[in-house]
Amino acid sequence: MRCIFAVTFALLAFTFPTFAQNELATLTTEVASAFVWGQDNQSGAVSSSIEDPVTGNAIHKLSYAGIEVGSRMGYESVGLGEAGELLNFTTTIVNNTESELSVRQGGASVDGHVASALTVVSTNKGLSKKERKQVWEIARMHCFSSGSLPNQNFFSTNASSKGFTVTPKTALTVSFVTKDPRNYSVRCSVEGCYPTGTMRYSVTVNTTDFVFIWAGRAAAYCGK
Repeated sequence: MRCIFAVTFALLAFTFPTFAQNELATLTTEVASAFVWGQDNQSGAVSSSIEDPVTGNAIHKLSYAGIEVGSRMGYESVGLGEAGELLNFTTTIVNNTESELSVRQGGASVDGHVASALTVVSTNKGLSKKERKQVWEIARMHCFSSGSLPNQNFFSTNASSKGFTVTPKTALTVSFVTKDPRNYSVRCSVEGCYPTGTMRYSVTVNTTDFVFIWAGRAAAYCGK
């Protein structure tokens, strides 16, 4: 698994000169390295892919030094009559070490376009009309309400959901929801519809980014 210093990773994976300064993804300076799924080498990290026994969809995995991170991806339409797609990334971090792990939000991009996390809430009850327009309710997202993807924890723009911990010999599942930043991003054929392009998603475990690469055709449709 190729190990890349954070500065290099930030430049290659998340810095896009065609965007305005305030649209660039921000990576923390504490990140020391990155493992990229599908790029194994002598570093010791191992990439693999298995089939989800429940849904039949692919799960990408990266394993290193007692830490296993698995990634699933789903997509669905924003809503009836509305343009755009929601991209959902779910990661499960298994801690087989003797130490506690910190898990923080990494970043996502779609064909070089930064994809920011949406504000996800379990319910919008009690919120004002203005606030309801700024959040995404879990029950409104079929990937989660249908059980296609877990809805236990979320990375969100809410300050309280930016980081988690995983105690030794336990696991944590956390999801990241974003809206595809492109227009006309879905292609349909006799084989079905799927997003075009390539998606990158990362989650930071301690000081290492675990980066997963998904071809649009591999994304699982979990809409209605």
